[in-house]
Amino acid sequence: MDTGSTAWMLASTALVCLMVPGLALFYGGMVAAKSVLNMIMMTFGSVALVGCIWVVYGFSASFGDSIGGAGILGDVTEYFGMSGVMTDDPKAVIPLSVFAAFQALFAALTAALICGAISDRIKFGAWMAFTGIWVTVVYLPVAHWVFAFDGKGVTGGWIVNKLGAIDFAGGTAVHINSGAAALAVILVLGKRIGWKKEGGAERPHNLPLVMLGAGLLWFGWFGFNGGSALTSSNTASVVVLNTFTATCSAMLGWLLVEKLRDGHSTSLGAASGAIAGLVAITPSCGAVSPLGALALGAIGGAVCALAVGLKYKFGYDDSLDVVGIHLVGGITGTLLVGVLGTADAPNGVDGLLYGGGLSLLGKQAVGAFAVLAYSFCLTWVIAKALDKTMGLRVRPEVEQEGVDVHLHAESAYDLTHPQTLEPTPAPAVAG
Repeated sequence: MDTGSTAWMLASTALVCLMVPGLALFYGGMVAAKSVLNMIMMTFGSVALVGCIWVVYGFSASFGDSIGGAGILGDVTEYFGMSGVMTDDPKAVIPLSVFAAFQALFAALTAALICGAISDRIKFGAWMAFTGIWVTVVYLPVAHWVFAFDGKGVTGGWIVNKLGAIDFAGGTAVHINSGAAALAVILVLGKRIGWKKEGGAERPHNLPLVMLGAGLLWFGWFGFNGGSALTSSNTASVVVLNTFTATCSAMLGWLLVEKLRDGHSTSLGAASGAIAGLVAITPSCGAVSPLGALALGAIGGAVCALAVGLKYKFGYDDSLDVVGIHLVGGITGTLLVGVLGTADAPNGVDGLLYGGGLSLLGKQAVGAFAVLAYSFCLTWVIAKALDKTMGLRVRPEVEQEGVDVHLHAESAYDLTHPQTLEPTPAPAVAG
């Protein structure tokens, strides 16, 4: 056991866990005041449900020996109920238990990302049912394709092993996967009441919360990407440096697009640009140099800033720009590995600009669009089936009056019954 690497993975797991409230605040600040608790509840609720699924069969389906050696799905019985995970293997660099906890948060956050696209209009019970089915049918197989490496006597997933595509920390399995799923659910669920081209049904109610959430996500992302090195090493150090670098340039890239297009740069744009950079660098953080990360982040920030406007052109109501940031940002970062990758980086593969030809770019494209197609098609079927059976959407009056009060019997802010302070009695004067 490498105690240093184990300590790094324990710390990285804690950092990734901080991304849960970070995502809840980031999303919560962007919705209307009447919907903020529902958004936070959908985030935390999906994390709780996926955590339970992960222990029972999720980890085994993702990281068990590939059934039939096909690289499609892991053996669900191998680690069922986390059997064998607590065993101390002296030959392992880190305990299997910390790896299982680390990857559990990846699964939970991937599902939680989707809820930002469908705010204000989905039943909470329907969202929880969707989350459980989606993680089982969509996320677990894709995680096996991308994250399960071949080992001694163990067969892993087809994208990482047979295809040889590079995805250091989840550009395909997390961001393209959740972005494509978000688009599919949007098309089944429909637009919010009053959604229109001029800016959506509701404006963000608390931009400081958005900025705080983005900052927590940025902080936690060092564990998300750096922890994917699985060791306390030079690889983890390069990944952390690239993650910071790309996020900085992406924020500036987004703000520049805003300034040129709209005449002003916004705090919402700064927060969104940071997230776009984090998304874009996720698959490529171990494949590019710091200068490459700088270029990749700037491209990712600018492309995502332009992509969020596509919903108005094509008429799909992506409430909090999950498609524009996670799907488009994930595709951008994944494909740019094939362009900006350098053999000097930890992944050790040259892309097009470093004389590597088109081979790596082709592999990246196959991996990215295979995940996109699988996730979109299966998610559409799941959403359609749930809509036909239990119904996905709340009643119009619930949507208009606010889902917080109707679905959770709570309000985030008590604005109708202000408390009155009783005057403090004056102290008695002696004599």
